[in-house]
Amino acid sequence: MANIAYFQIPADNVDRAKFFYRNLLGWKVEPTKTPMDPVQVAATQFQDIITGAAKEGTLTMGGLYKRQNTENIINFVTVEDIDKVLAMVGKLGGKIMMPKMEVKSVGLTAIIQDTEGNAIGLWKPAKK
Repeated sequence: MANIAYFQIPADNVDRAKFFYRNLLGWKVEPTKTPMDPVQVAATQFQDIITGAAKEGTLTMGGLYKRQNTENIINFVTVEDIDKVLAMVGKLGGKIMMPKMEVKSVGLTAIIQDTEGNAIGLWKPAKK
């Protein structure tokens, strides 16, 4: 089966988005080391995002549903303390789009909007 192996986050202001994700989720964000056309890299300010090593217990699944408004694909990231992350969102310039809610046997989820208008899901796995 094909799993999500990569994601890209569009940004109007790359430096602002780097600051947001570095401080909110602890991601490493740095200029790409992938061999690409130097003109394209400069024009897009392309960055590599390193989220950390894969962890046991992550889901290898997704969801498909009838579009309700103009929402786009939402990727969910695993967090250790969802309340701590949600408390930082506004301070870093983001917004909480869907407050924390419990999904039985899955865990706690929330959806935030970053400084660039992108929706990102947060997931705290249920304890087994």
